[in-house]
Amino acid sequence: MKMKKAYLPIMLGFVLIAGACSGGKPGQSTNAASSASQASGGGSGGERKPGIVTYESENGPVEVPADPQRIVGLTNAPNIASLDGRLVGVDEWTKSNPLFAAKLADVEVVSDADLTRISELHPDLIVAGAWMNHLDEMSEIAPTIIFTWGMDYLDQQLEIGKLLGQEAQTQAWIDDFKSRAKAAGDRIKAKHGDDVTVSVFEYDSNDIYVFGNNWAHGTEILYQAMGLKMPDRVEQDTAEAGYYTLVQNEIPDYAGDFVVLSKNKDGNDAFLESAAWKNLPAVTGGRVMEIDSASTASSDPTTLEYLLDIFKEGFLTEP
Repeated sequence: MKMKKAYLPIMLGFVLIAGACSGGKPGQSTNAASSASQASGGGSGGERKPGIVTYESENGPVEVPADPQRIVGLTNAPNIASLDGRLVGVDEWTKSNPLFAAKLADVEVVSDADLTRISELHPDLIVAGAWMNHLDEMSEIAPTIIFTWGMDYLDQQLEIGKLLGQEAQTQAWIDDFKSRAKAAGDRIKAKHGDDVTVSVFEYDSNDIYVFGNNWAHGTEILYQAMGLKMPDRVEQDTAEAGYYTLVQNEIPDYAGDFVVLSKNKDGNDAFLESAAWKNLPAVTGGRVMEIDSASTASSDPTTLEYLLDIFKEGFLTEP
């Protein structure tokens, strides 16, 4: 999942997302024997043994604790934290996410380069990304589940639920979330018209971006769960990469009836003082919703619920 050449690894650290392509069959937990191995994606499952289960993946079975007590989440840590998984190590971007500050206050920051530190945390489960280094070495430290980039955001959450023995609860949340988001989308379209459009912009120190339908920062909610439309230019130019890099004077060509502005506290927001921005109908009409980039770069239940509330207020209380 995301954008800029330098920022892409950051988004990979959050894996969503954010992304919406198919990433493999969902896995389930089954009975197990003993040795830990690596896996990628999902699969199918069966029964349980006390203390240990087997997570069936595309690459074969991986024996994991039925109730992991010390999880290192190098990817998908927000998904794990949203289910109250017992994390002892997470990536730096999850650690700095304000939505998880309290929950992760005593959790260490680690990376795929920190094998010694990971080992010192004595994990009983590691969740890593297929793009990461030292995966074989990680599997010698603890059972290691590997997720590839591109799984549907709700399927990804369900996989984490299965891995943590919370499949039924996670599926119930997914069903409820989809129902509530669709209902909100129906209300928005009833108020503003079926063809109402919304754009999601973000910026860093060098560039301005507009996002497609699976780039976190609420895009999955707006375009998938709520069923809202993006402007034609956004749909066209984000189709391949998932985002598009703009120059300042192009902003009006990509702005919808509503705008979501993902604000980067370390970015260059000078364009917000430009005529191209200030004269947007969404700006002059008070139809801009501001969100914090660091808080919204994942598509886990905590973030999705947070954004759903923001979007309902922004679309439905607007004059």
